[in-house]
Amino acid sequence: MQVPRSLFVFALLYGGLVVLAGVLGTKLASLGHWPGVGDLAVESGIFAFLLLVVLSSAIAELHGQKTANRMVRIGFIPLIVSMLLLALVIHVVPPAPFWHDQDAFARLLGQGARMQFAGLISYGTSQTLNVAVFSRLAGGRGQLLLVRAWIASLLSQSVDTVIFITISFVGTGLPILQIMEGQIVSKLLLSTIMVPPFIWLFVQLGRRLDRAGPFTA
Repeated sequence: MQVPRSLFVFALLYGGLVVLAGVLGTKLASLGHWPGVGDLAVESGIFAFLLLVVLSSAIAELHGQKTANRMVRIGFIPLIVSMLLLALVIHVVPPAPFWHDQDAFARLLGQGARMQFAGLISYGTSQTLNVAVFSRLAGGRGQLLLVRAWIASLLSQSVDTVIFITISFVGTGLPILQIMEGQIVSKLLLSTIMVPPFIWLFVQLGRRLDRAGPFTA
């Protein structure tokens, strides 16, 4: 069986970033002060998640929407496995007697079932939406790559935030609308900065990889 070289490489990177996004999300990062907007902060997992957006769009551009959607669905496997392994290590495997960081480890990497469920739903919905919007805007012509990727990212990241925060925090008494507003503004800003140059880079890299010929399994 022959697999396009870019698809093989990007799929490996995609699987790793799916897992890494959840780990990075334990840190809140400051984006500094922006005129007219104020101080912005975002969970650090967005950096990995935006690369997932870029990769799924690049796969759609190079190999079609169906292939990109298949990769998004397969991405559930490393995501779920990583959640199960973290739960196992935190709640079942006992720490060594001389290791005293169990509480900090559990606090940083442990998520409740509600937030895990929210992460699964928001991941699947937003990534599928990103691929659909990116491909639909192409209109079969493959033009305006940077604009298509940017618009698809803006929409998918907004939907991701609404779904995740709603499922995670509705009914808790937290000001979820304010949380959504800050997160959406931050993600839209990062999408504008990161997505256009990275989609160009990954599509060019993918074309170069494919010129070297497919992998044969």
